[in-house]
Amino acid sequence: MAQLAGKFAGVLKLSVAPEYAPALQAALIAIPALTVIVETSPDGTAAAGVRNRHLSFSLVGHDRLGIVREISQVFARHGVNVEKLTTYTSSAPMSSETLFHAEAELRADEHLDASALQADLERLSNDLIADINLDEKTA
Repeated sequence: MAQLAGKFAGVLKLSVAPEYAPALQAALIAIPALTVIVETSPDGTAAAGVRNRHLSFSLVGHDRLGIVREISQVFARHGVNVEKLTTYTSSAPMSSETLFHAEAELRADEHLDASALQADLERLSNDLIADINLDEKTA
């Protein structure tokens, strides 16, 4: 989700029975103040024999515009899906500056180059002056 040029832009994933998809698409497109692009995808389950990797991500740094966008771009370059994202701000204990916090649950396929993702996140961490942690969750 993003605020772009005074407009809201977002991506929404819906699950609907195949027989209802055309009616839902028509209803969404018919909303006058909404521009909708619909893409259909498989049911979201992993392909046979493909193992999904689950990761957890956290970030704490000085608040500024564009942090979520920059993080999302890194994840997108590596084919990482953000399944859950929680963000909030707080005051830094000593300086009272605003800190930005993000926690996410991520999913990627088994071919993810985790070291390359970690390196990209570390570069971003230096740019943002933030602490970033990425851990693989075990099932």
